[in-house]
Amino acid sequence: MSLNLVIIPTYNEKENIENIIRAVFNQPNVFDVLVIEDGSPDGTANIIKKLQTEFPAQLFMVERKGKLGLGTAYIAGFKWALEHKYEFIFEMDADFSHNPEDLNKLYDACANQGADVAIGSRYVTGVNVVNWPIGRVLMSYFASKYVRFVTGMSIADTTAGFKCYRREVLETIDLDKIRFKGYAFQIEMKFTAFMCGFTLKEVPIIFINRVLGTSKMSGGIFGEAFFGVIQLKINSWIHKFPQKKKV
Repeated sequence: MSLNLVIIPTYNEKENIENIIRAVFNQPNVFDVLVIEDGSPDGTANIIKKLQTEFPAQLFMVERKGKLGLGTAYIAGFKWALEHKYEFIFEMDADFSHNPEDLNKLYDACANQGADVAIGSRYVTGVNVVNWPIGRVLMSYFASKYVRFVTGMSIADTTAGFKCYRREVLETIDLDKIRFKGYAFQIEMKFTAFMCGFTLKEVPIIFINRVLGTSKMSGGIFGEAFFGVIQLKINSWIHKFPQKKKV
């Protein structure tokens, strides 16, 4: 068993899932993969089950009854990772918008460079997004600026979904109190880690829009993020956050 676990939530990803899993397993660092499968009607789960016969010690799956939201998928994955004693836990999309080779850079940031949370950042060195419509690029970029302004976090890509956590971060955060399920989940996790005193480090990546399959983004997700950030900030004035243990 590896000490590194990559959590990949899936819903209708039959075009990508086998290739992304094999790409993760081909990296120089050894990563296990946990797929959180939300009842995809396209047969994604069957592809994973077939691959599990090839990689029985490295590939795991949690099947859920239907589409329950990105945030709840990752929370389920985090709890599974903690139960199974992983030290470095990664979030990653199934659609190759996140390059599996960048897992090594995120790992290095946490294992060797002092980061508690490593963030695969699209905006820390400019705008590194490929194949997105300009409207979506601008919306994402200015959403991160807005979040940064409201929360006080000095992070260029506050909505990024490609991350590595040290185990201690997920043990310290009360995962049952993370409220958001969509786009705002990524902001809430970073903000909570920040308020708990953990070190967040951005690692520059190039984000490439999916080629195969269908995006799961919607306008409602952005609405949750916009109003959710204000809620997060207000709640932080009265909420006491558990703190990172002093070494």
